[in-house]
Amino acid sequence: MESYAIAQRIRAFRKLKGFTQTELADQLDVSIAVLGAIERGTRSPDPQIINKISEVLGIDPEELFPTAK
Repeated sequence: MESYAIAQRIRAFRKLKGFTQTELADQLDVSIAVLGAIERGTRSPDPQIINKISEVLGIDPEELFPTAK
């Protein structure tokens, strides 16, 4: 379930920052299929891609992880 929550947060931050999937995938040097799978939660992002996503979006990597309530 955590993977799905991370996926939702990645998608939300991408949209908030004004990136299309294509633009973000290009910046990350991954295919749009890979980014799409990550955003759907069908592929878990490895730590390197988490760091690249946060760098491109200008956020801290911790912001991509859901907080415990």
